[in-house]
Amino acid sequence: MSSLIDSCWRAAAYCLIPRVILLSLLPLLLIAILAGVCTHFFWADAVQATDRMLGDAGWLSGIWSWLSSMGWGNASHVLAPLLVVLAAVPVIVLVALISVAVFMTPALVNLVAQRRFPLLVRKHGGSVVASVMWSLVSTVAAVVALVLSSPLWLIPPLVLVLPPLIWGWLTYRVMSFDALAEHASKEERKLLFERHRYSLLSIGMVCGFLGAAPSVVWASAVVFAAAFLVLIPVAIWIYTLVFAFSSLWFTHFCLAALAELRAERNELLVEAAGGVVPAPVESEGAAPAGDPIAPEQSLALPNESHGKRDNNAD
Repeated sequence: MSSLIDSCWRAAAYCLIPRVILLSLLPLLLIAILAGVCTHFFWADAVQATDRMLGDAGWLSGIWSWLSSMGWGNASHVLAPLLVVLAAVPVIVLVALISVAVFMTPALVNLVAQRRFPLLVRKHGGSVVASVMWSLVSTVAAVVALVLSSPLWLIPPLVLVLPPLIWGWLTYRVMSFDALAEHASKEERKLLFERHRYSLLSIGMVCGFLGAAPSVVWASAVVFAAAFLVLIPVAIWIYTLVFAFSSLWFTHFCLAALAELRAERNELLVEAAGGVVPAPVESEGAAPAGDPIAPEQSLALPNESHGKRDNNAD
């Protein structure tokens, strides 16, 4: 529990770092570029096609006649651009978030590693291809579990437990793999997954509930149609912040667990040109570092001790 709380508040503190804030604003820039390109090349044709489709739909003729009698003779012309926007927004948001996920996760892992674990050896136990395949397999398994368990959602208590549990499992599988891909070996990753399965699942479930927060903004955008163009970017930014916080939480927890595992095994933290630096074992009563963005004191040894060790070796 202490490791969960420690990694949680560290992740929240890292979200205030300017670099993380800039990364969280990246989706808005991507969406602006995508929207501009799509508007320039496809807007007019898409609106005309949608307007034509609405006018040719026989089952809507009664609605158009009723709206015309109420003074809304151009209702289809007004509705067509709105339908195009509603159809385009999910696609643009999905592309932007996938792009951010691809670039943000490695950046956040490197940020935590450089600031808190600068001496942790990188064993490169997971490649980009392995990460993609792991994510695809985990996603398919989660979707199958959701489909098979959907009849149980009719039972009131289970609908509040099963979906968050499944999405929490998927989140922990994907984000934990990405957090350890650069530093841990395949054997270390499997061992950490077995040892900290329930803690990682708990983090995934909490992050899954946090991911539901932007849904309130989406609902507000439907209720307050006048603020639609303002609330949608806000919702996207919240999604990105939740993603950044989740990635940082998993990274802090997983890299700390990896450092602890190597300290138990007395493995090397880093290979230097003039020798090696062994992993010091922390005392049980040691207090965690106060600065959440400072390097771990337990992972660094003073230069004087290096010189003494080299002289003894000579």
